[in-house]
Amino acid sequence: MTDSAITEEKLDAAALFALPKPAGECRIVVAMSGGVDSSVVAALAAESGAEVIGITLQLYDYGAATGRKGACCAGDDIRDARQVADRLGIAHYVYDHETAFREEVVETFADEYLAGRTPIPCIRCNMGPKFTDLLRMARELGADCLATGHYVRRIEGEAGVELHRALDPARDQSYFLYATTEEQLDFLRFPLGGLPKQEVRRLAERFGLTVAAKPDSQDICFVPDGDYAKIVKAMRPEGGRPGNIVHAETGEVLGQHPGIIHYTVGQRRGLEIGGLAEPVYVVELDAESAEVRVGPKRMLAVNAARIVETNRIGPLPAGELTAKVRSLSKPVPIILEGELGGGAECAIRFASPEFGVAPGQAAVIYAGERVVGGGWIEETFASA
Repeated sequence: MTDSAITEEKLDAAALFALPKPAGECRIVVAMSGGVDSSVVAALAAESGAEVIGITLQLYDYGAATGRKGACCAGDDIRDARQVADRLGIAHYVYDHETAFREEVVETFADEYLAGRTPIPCIRCNMGPKFTDLLRMARELGADCLATGHYVRRIEGEAGVELHRALDPARDQSYFLYATTEEQLDFLRFPLGGLPKQEVRRLAERFGLTVAAKPDSQDICFVPDGDYAKIVKAMRPEGGRPGNIVHAETGEVLGQHPGIIHYTVGQRRGLEIGGLAEPVYVVELDAESAEVRVGPKRMLAVNAARIVETNRIGPLPAGELTAKVRSLSKPVPIILEGELGGGAECAIRFASPEFGVAPGQAAVIYAGERVVGGGWIEETFASA
């Protein structure tokens, strides 16, 4: 398909935003982070003929983020979003959400690391400020829908609205949106889910947006230099409590560490342990004793995991289910045991041993391309 064919198809308002009435009678609220993706969504919404309002949430300190590139929702990003709105001739509002973001996302992030878990703040953000609060604001503004730049697809299925993976697997963000409720999905729109990133940048150039070549945002927007341990230690000084690195099989003390917040299950680098017959990995973190337990790769193998605070989107299918237990992993076949959804806990059993499954991460369950739901990994069970 040519660039122009893609552009013409994607500029069809009905196909893009599934509006309930003619575009000229609709109001679309767009979540604008200041990046190229949400900016293109705003441009497409404006070109559809609908009234468009852009909303940017300021999520963390403006001063600390000034001048940063590849961030989100602060500093230059807010200015970029405003410039795009001015270019498009749409209304744009900035809401200070720093306190809520700190309480709901950043402090939870720190507490999870302190407990020896591996958190995913992007999911917490989507569950709270990004969708719950933005969606409420959009409704209060009388919008017909809330559109975002996420790379996922919203599809009207026989049993209701469904969430599907993006057509471009390299850009798919469905792992981070498994907690979206059916009620939220009814109101949300994801017009970029059928486009590869290069097409989005070409659209940005065609619309004359200054962010066309802007770098993609980081996964953890509030960690300026990638040193998450520094953020955790600043918020929870006890996270710097030193302890022993212990061999999980023999109990032998192999070395010392500067705090468990520096380690995650499955980690190999940075252990600084020599003289062993085989490579070792972090297999367990004991927050109470401040022990980092290491062992050979086979000790990372698990055959099941218990997941909590589960969400389900649509009915459970009768066919095969798969699950992703890390954002960059491939879905693997599983058997679901127990009730999924409504905040209940259940278990997933892997068809083959899975490695590096870490408490605190999410397990996202799929039926083919459709997101069935998922939950937080609370506990894992080692393979026999």
